[in-house]
Order: sequence, then structure tokens, then C-alpha cells
Amino acid sequence: MMKGTTQIATLTLTGVAQAFSPVQSVPETSPSTALGAFSLKFPEVSFPGIQDGKRKSLKKKILTLAAETKRGLTATVEQKAEMQELFADLEQLNPTRNPLRTDKPSVNGDWSLDYTTSDSILGKGGFERIGPIVQTIDTTTLSAKNSEVVRYGVIDVPRSVTAELSPVDGKFTDVKFKRFTFWDNIGFDAPEMKFRGALDVTYLDDEVRLTRGDKGNIFVLTRME
Repeated sequence: MMKGTTQIATLTLTGVAQAFSPVQSVPETSPSTALGAFSLKFPEVSFPGIQDGKRKSLKKKILTLAAETKRGLTATVEQKAEMQELFADLEQLNPTRNPLRTDKPSVNGDWSLDYTTSDSILGKGGFERIGPIVQTIDTTTLSAKNSEVVRYGVIDVPRSVTAELSPVDGKFTDVKFKRFTFWDNIGFDAPEMKFRGALDVTYLDDEVRLTRGDKGNIFVLTRME
């Protein structure tokens, strides 16, 4: 997910080891054999089916915890620590090397924010977010849009921010916020140099995207139909 610096500006993926190697030989005084012995260290070999199972299990745990904590809004210290661990574990199983450049699975489309550590995006201590918080990405036009509905007392206000993407590599892109809009027709342009950010897509498959922001926050997103 992307993050701006004001309340309005919310909302920003192994190779197989070599053959075994001897670790140490047994001293000549050992009662082993006259030829000595080796303690063999075998590499950890990953099989696609096993990795798929691990991904599925980790994603289920992450999304369950995300729902239990209301996108992170009510997360305790222990729950935050658990999510950080699960998040890092799933990153290690990222099946998409260059998510900003690949055709399938594609980072393009609408994504719903399921969890974040960003208090401002969650509206913690402020106005309630109603419904999904959505990020739309289009790498063909190098553009993005974050949108949400915020409840101000008894009034629900839809608001959004559009942004320009400047990819640094296949997974990391700088972000420049362009225009903030309310009710789709009232808006203003972002100051030229002030509203900037970045996003690092550290995991991507057909269902889930993990992103790290430039302020140290993490984001769990699921693809919308």
C-alpha cells in the first residue's frame, strides 16, 4: 500500500542448493572404520507441492488474523508480532520474481487492504473507515489509485487519491501522489514535491499481495473480483 503524509492521503516479491558437503572427519582415534567417516549435511530441497501447501497454510493464518484484528485496528502487541512473523515467512515463498513486470500473475487490478500496521490508513483514533480500502494498480499506465469511504459523524464520504508510479526495479517503485478527490468531483492537486512515497511488492500470487511501505509499515492485500 502507499501512504501519504496527511489524513487525506491514505492508502501503497530459491535456487536448489548444491550437493551434500562433508562437515568434518572423524579423528583417527575414533573407533569408526579405518577409512574414517563423514558427517554429511544434506541441502534442504524444496518441492513445488510442499511449497504450495506452506503458502496455503500461511495465507490462511494471515487472513484469519487480519480478520480477527479488523485489518490491524484492534491488534495487540502479541498479534502484531505474530503477523510480522507470518508475513516474513510467506515472503520467503514468493513465487513471482518481478511482480511489477510480469504478465501472470499480474499486480494489475483492484486489491482490498486486509491488514496494515499503518494507524493513519486504518483511521485509528479518528474517523471510521466504512467498507473496503481499495488500491488499484495499472503498470501499463504506471498509475495507481487508493480509495475508501470515511464516516464523518453521520455522513459517509467517499474519497480517493491518484498516484504516478516510477519503478526502480521489478518489485520496488517510487510513488508520487497526484490528486485528492471527494465524492468523485471535488478535489485538488497534490503539492509537487510534498506527497511522495514508495512500495515494495515482496510477495505476489493470484490471490494475495504483500507490500512493504517506505515508512516501515506492512500491508496484506487480497485481489478483488
